[in-house]
Amino acid sequence: MAGSRRRGLQARVRPLFCALLLSLSRLVGGDGVGGDPAAAGTAATLPHRRFEYKYSFKGPHLVQSDGTVPFWAHAGNAIPSSDQIRVAPSLKSQRGSVWTKTKAAFENWEVEVTFRVTGRGRIGADGLAIWYTENQGLEGPVFGSADMWNGVGIFFDSFDNDGKKNNPAVVIIGNNGQIHYDHQNDGASQALASCQRDFRNKPYPVRAKIIYYQKTLTVMINNGFTPDKNDYEFCAKVENMIIPAQGHFGISAATGGLADDHDVLSFLTFQLTEPGKEPPTPDKEISEKEKEKYQEEFEHFQQELDKKKEEFQKVHPDLQWQPVEEVFETVGDRELRQVFEGQNRIHLEIKQLNRQLDMILDEQRRYVSSLTEEISKRGAGVPGQPGQITQQELDTVVKTQHEILRQVNEMKNSMSETVRLVSGIQHPGSAGGVYETTQHFIDIKEHLHLVKRDIDNLVQRNVPSNEKPRCPELPPFPSCLSTVHFIIFVVVQTVLFIGYIMYRSQQEAAAKKILFDLSFQSLQLLVLSLCQTSAFNEGVQCPKEKVIRPWALHHCLFQYISSSGISQGRCQVLFSFGPCGFSGSLPELKLDWC
Repeated sequence: MAGSRRRGLQARVRPLFCALLLSLSRLVGGDGVGGDPAAAGTAATLPHRRFEYKYSFKGPHLVQSDGTVPFWAHAGNAIPSSDQIRVAPSLKSQRGSVWTKTKAAFENWEVEVTFRVTGRGRIGADGLAIWYTENQGLEGPVFGSADMWNGVGIFFDSFDNDGKKNNPAVVIIGNNGQIHYDHQNDGASQALASCQRDFRNKPYPVRAKIIYYQKTLTVMINNGFTPDKNDYEFCAKVENMIIPAQGHFGISAATGGLADDHDVLSFLTFQLTEPGKEPPTPDKEISEKEKEKYQEEFEHFQQELDKKKEEFQKVHPDLQWQPVEEVFETVGDRELRQVFEGQNRIHLEIKQLNRQLDMILDEQRRYVSSLTEEISKRGAGVPGQPGQITQQELDTVVKTQHEILRQVNEMKNSMSETVRLVSGIQHPGSAGGVYETTQHFIDIKEHLHLVKRDIDNLVQRNVPSNEKPRCPELPPFPSCLSTVHFIIFVVVQTVLFIGYIMYRSQQEAAAKKILFDLSFQSLQLLVLSLCQTSAFNEGVQCPKEKVIRPWALHHCLFQYISSSGISQGRCQVLFSFGPCGFSGSLPELKLDWC
C-alpha cells in the first residue's frame, strides 16, 4: 500500500514539475536568440516598438531620381543604389558615411542593420561603424567618420592594428567629445565592451541589432550563416550608458592598404516605449504651424497636379487612361548615369594630376635656370676648390634635369591627350557608339599606365640612393605550423614507420613458419598413405612412428625410389604434392634425385 501511494504521489507531482521547468525556460529565453529588449525586463513587460521611417532606409527603390536617399545625407566615397548603399568600395584609402538629416529625440530605441563586408583577401580592412552622436561626423579618420564624437559608436573592426590577433571584432566605444580614438591599438583601452565575430565573406547578409533600453546598450549579432532573420546571438552589453538626449544615426566605413566592399542593405530604426507609458503619436511630434505649412504645400501641389492632368488630357485624349511616364529610371538609364559619373571622376583626377605635373615642370625649370646661371658665373676653365662642385658634376646634374624636363613634357602631353579623350566621351556626337566608348576607355587606361610608369621612374631618379622609399612591410601572417610542432610530427612519423617495418617483418616470418609446417604435415600424410599401400611396403621398411622426422622421411622415400624403380615423370608427380617449393627448409628433399 505504501508503494502504491508513493507512485500515485509521483504521478501527480511530475506534471507540476514539468510545467515549472517550461515556465523557467521561457523566462530565461528572454535573453537568448530572440534578441528582444526583454533583457531589461521580463517576457510579460515588453516595450512597445514603433517604426520610424525618417530614420530608416531599405531597398528596393532606395534612392530618388536625383541620386539622394530620402531623409539621409551621404558623404565621401559612399555610392547609393536602388537596393543598397556601398559606403566604402574595395579600393585603397576610401572613406564614406551616411547620416540622418534630422536629430532623433528618443529616450529608448532599437536599430537593425543589415550589411555585407566582402573582399578577395584573407584579411580585410579597415571596417564599418554604426553611430549615434550629437553631431554628424560626415568625414574623418575613425572608420570614415569624425574623431572626438559625443555619443557612442559600435565598430566592426576587420584589421588587426595592434597585432594581438583578436580581429575581426565588434567593439563598443563611447566618447564625450574630448577623447581621440586610439586607432593603433584598436581602441583597446577605450572599449566599454567587445566580442570577436567574423563578419567578412558570409553566405548571407550579416545583421546587427543594437538596443538602447533603460540606459543599457545591448548588441546582438546574426552571423550570416543562415537566412533566418531572427537568429541572433548575444555579443556585448554596457549598463548605465549615458548618451545625448538628441542625436543623429549614422553608418560609416573606411579602407586602408587592404580593401573590402562595405555594403549596407537596410537600416531600420524603432522607438521603444516602456510598458505603462502611452506611445507618442505622430500628431504630438509636429507643431500646429508646421502642420499648416505642410497642408498648404500639399494643396498647392495638388492643384498644380490637377491642372497638369487636365492639360495633358486635352492634348492627348486617347492616352488619358495610360501611364504618363515611368517614375523610376530604367536599368539602362541607371547604368548610363553611373558610366558618366565614373567618367567625371576620372576627368577630375586627370586634371588634378595635370596640375601637379605643371608644378613639377615649373620647379624643374627654375632649378635648371639656377644651375645654368651658376655655371656661367664660374666659367668653364676655373679649377674647382675643395668643398665645391666640379664642372663635371654640374654637367651631369644639368643633363639629368634636361632629361627630367623632357619626360615631364611627355607626361604632360599624354595627360592632355587623355583629357581630350575624356572630354570627347562626355560630349559624344551623334555617331558615337558602344565600340567608340570602349575604345576611349582602353586609350585612357593605357595613358594612365604610361603616366604612372613615368612618375615612378621620375621619383626613383630624384630620390637619393640612401633615401629611396621602401615597400611597406606586410603584416605578420600567423604561422600555421611552428618549428617545434614540425619536429614532433617528424619524430612521431619516424617512430611509426620503424614500428610498422618491425611488425611487418615479424608477420612475414610467422607466415613462412606456418607455410613450412603445413607443407611438412602434408608430406607426412603423403608418406603415411604410401606406407599403407602394398607396393610401397615391398622391400621398404617405413618407420613405425606416427610423427615422421625429416631424416626418417628421407630414408623412407629413398628406399621406395631405389627398390621400385619409379620413373622420373612419376617422381615429379609424387613430389609435386610435397615440399618441392620449400627445398631451402628441407635440403635433403630435392627434385635433383629424380
